[in-house]
Amino acid sequence: MKYKKRPIIVEATQWFKNGDHPLDGPADQEGQIVRYYRHPHISGECVCSKCNTPFHAHGWIDTLEGGYIVCPGDWIITRVAGEHYPCKPEIFEATYDCVEQTTSEDV
Repeated sequence: MKYKKRPIIVEATQWFKNGDHPLDGPADQEGQIVRYYRHPHISGECVCSKCNTPFHAHGWIDTLEGGYIVCPGDWIITRVAGEHYPCKPEIFEATYDCVEQTTSEDV
């Protein structure tokens, strides 16, 4: 059998640094959605194998399944129940089409 994914509209924000998500505060404060990336056994100077950027430039997002590292450039998707997930740019572009452009007044 084959199945088609139901068409749903999601909110998404591309993340490059702390403070980029509209629900997070200023870049110099810990975000509510994307938090600072910290790991006791990984130095912030180590380079991520997925994006070749030092870990100190990454974020962390808590999800229903645990949590995920957020690389600069990842999209943060808000799903139907309000939960947030990171999505790699190439997956986002292949999966989603823009249906509505928001302005800064909308946020």
